[in-house]
Amino acid sequence: MGCIKCMSRIPYATLIATIMCFVGVAVFCGTMYRGATYTYAMFQNVFQVSLPWLEHLHLAFWIIAGSMGGLGLILLIVGFLATGATREKIYKGWKARVGGRISCALFMIFAYVLSLVWVLVFAVLTVLTFVYVMLYLMCASEPVKTLQRCIDLTSFEFLFPNGTQHEQMTICGQNAISEFCTKYVEPAQVMFVLATIAAFLVIISLVHYLMCLSSNYSRIKDNEKFQDLQDLQYLHESMSTLPKERF
Repeated sequence: MGCIKCMSRIPYATLIATIMCFVGVAVFCGTMYRGATYTYAMFQNVFQVSLPWLEHLHLAFWIIAGSMGGLGLILLIVGFLATGATREKIYKGWKARVGGRISCALFMIFAYVLSLVWVLVFAVLTVLTFVYVMLYLMCASEPVKTLQRCIDLTSFEFLFPNGTQHEQMTICGQNAISEFCTKYVEPAQVMFVLATIAAFLVIISLVHYLMCLSSNYSRIKDNEKFQDLQDLQYLHESMSTLPKERF
């Protein structure tokens, strides 16, 4: 019986959302870290272009991982507090119920804003992945593989900093093409594809969090009615046990 009671207090929906969030954020930060490293080395070694902001972008991934991990733990705790018999004990008083509803509402707003941010991240990653897929297809084309044609990246001029010469965007020679395609484009493409999938998984987890928080908000709100019904039932049972002469 004790095990069954413990199982009934686990917020399975919030737990699944937390696992999805942790996995998505971990894969996103890891793959983006590696992808940014490949991209920085590619610009520096192949195109002779320095991108200092890309080198400092690594710190942002650690901040994202810590922030999303902390948010996931907090939302999991909120889910535990609003599930089963725990909800009846924690949100027994009206002040606790009001505080619980306010916290759920605030976390819903926060999760909604975060979902919009991650949708924007997903859109940017989709464009970046498309660019790397195009680069991979250029490397895999027969004229480039047989060294009959150079890799001309002037069509991707918007990715280069201002002042970059057109000669720097053209890659010729077996060693340069092999280094560009094998050492940078192929592994970076895999990293950004995985990062895009991970960002989509984080969006799904945030949608799950929104559903769980709205459900917890309704449960905490309805818990007041259930408490009033229990009090009325207790009062009715107490009065029914009194002798009729008392009336």
